[in-house]
Order: sequence, then C-alpha cells, then structure tokens
Amino acid sequence: MRALLPSVLCLLIAGLIVSEPAQAPRSTVIDSARLLEDLKTLSSDAMEGRRTGTAGSEKARAFIVERFKASGVVPFGASYEHTFAFRTRGVSGEQRGVNVVGYIDGTLQPRRYIVISAHYDHLGTRNGVVFNGADDNASGTAALFAIAKYFSSHTPRNSFIFAAFDAEELGLLGSQAFVKQPPVDVQLLSLNLNLDMIGREQDRKLFVVGTARQPFLRPTIEAIARNASVRLLMGHENPAEPEDWTADSDHYSFMQAKIPALYFGVEDFKEHHQATDDYESMTVDFYAKAVETLVQVVGQFDANLESIEKARAALRQ
Repeated sequence: MRALLPSVLCLLIAGLIVSEPAQAPRSTVIDSARLLEDLKTLSSDAMEGRRTGTAGSEKARAFIVERFKASGVVPFGASYEHTFAFRTRGVSGEQRGVNVVGYIDGTLQPRRYIVISAHYDHLGTRNGVVFNGADDNASGTAALFAIAKYFSSHTPRNSFIFAAFDAEELGLLGSQAFVKQPPVDVQLLSLNLNLDMIGREQDRKLFVVGTARQPFLRPTIEAIARNASVRLLMGHENPAEPEDWTADSDHYSFMQAKIPALYFGVEDFKEHHQATDDYESMTVDFYAKAVETLVQVVGQFDANLESIEKARAALRQ
C-alpha cells in the first residue's frame, strides 16, 4: 500500500495540473498575466453571470470602467456609461441596459474612428447555477483592456472607440443603441472590429466573418494571416455554409447601419451557453495568442484605413 502512494500522488498532482489553466504564456505584445486575471474576474461567480439589468451586470460594469481607466481609455464627457432603453417580449414595461464606452485619440486623423467592441453581458443565474460565460464573452471584454493598453503607449493614427456592449444576448440591443446614437457623428465611424468568443480553441483557429460581403477588407486580413500568432481564417459568412455567423454578434448592427464591420471568434463549442463555460476550461495559450493577433489586426487596419476607405468608395461607383 505504501509503495503505491507515490504513484497515486503523482496521478493526483497530474489531475490537478490538467484541470487548472496553464500559466500565462510569455508575450512581448500584451501583459498576458493581467489578461488572464481580467478574464478570471469577469467570469467569476461574483459577477453572477452578468445578465443585463442585474446586480452582477452592475459589478461587471464597475470593473470594466476601472480597467478602461487603467488601460488609457477616457470617457466621452463625464461618464463611461451610456444607458439605453428597450423592451422585450414577455417582460412588461421598459428595461434599461448600459454600454461602457471610451476612446483613445489618434495622432493624424483624430476625427476618424475605429470601434473595437465586445459584449460583456451573459445569461446570469438559472436555478441557483451561475452561467459564467468565460468565452462568451468575458474573453472578448478582457481583450479590450489588453488592446487599449497596447495602443495607449503605441499611439494610433486614427482614434479608437472601445465599446463594451450590454444586452447582446437579448438581440444585439446594446450595439443597436450605439449605432443609433453614437458618441460622435456616425459619419466618422469608419470600421468596427468586434470580438466575441475568442478564448477556447484546441486547433488554434480564429475566424474572421465579414470579408465576403465587404471584399475591400479582405486584403488586410490576408496580409495579417500570413504572420499571425494563430490560424486566422475567413469563413462562416456564406448563407450556403452550415453556419453563417453574419448576423450572430454585434458587428451586424454596424453592417446594418452601412458601417464596415468584422467579427472575430472561434467555432461553436459544447460549453456554449452552458454552466461549464468557465475560466478553468479555457485554452489560455491560444487565448493570449489570439489577443496578440488582434493587436496586430487593429494596428494594420489603423495603418491602412485610408486606402481601405478608398477601395470601398471605388466599389460603390
């Protein structure tokens, strides 16, 4: 029996290692340890599943505001919080959601904006079980902070708006409210890059949705994909495909408003909208590399935005 103890202990330790996420990967682009800590906080039980209109949503919102401040994002006016009203079936009366929005000024074209977005809401608590929504979409929300931090010290050419949208799970309501009443003239919004479920993937695949309907965005994605830290693939954007994600996240609100937009995300997974979508099941090495890639994506679109707009204008003629 004693002879078996070392083997048993080794198996137990191995089991613990498998069940816990790996240590933060090394990165020269982002603070991956901070990224994972933000992800862990947003997807913790303390946030109560971040359902729109709940105390958990309020806690998440307060955390996002503090991380925006620390990441160099400043508010439009006195507050980061932008409240909007909506109604849903089965619920009497008007409800309210709150987007969290700020910006980083550009150096050359400060009156031209790229919107970098992710929804922070999730499903809340059901029958006493918290749906933490680690990948959906604490992963995209935490990435906003890392991207903002990078560009607060690598100042962009154009200005960036960082938007954490509420009520995506209720029908893209936060992003719809944003495009109807943006914090700047809607004509100044040149592009939306939307991040939704970017943290759980075994095959290192990150999909980009939107180039089929907006071909003027495709060359920039192709150039980035050649040197990306993950497999950056275009797809899930054709009605003939089994899964067409064109209308599946907040980017679609921008497309409907005739604002170019791309959606970055992983393929569906068994934890999607389940209580098992938690921090412990994330693929943290892929997640950090995906966020590194998204920093590159944002930087390339910032550098090429003028030529992209010219290509778009040419297609309209």
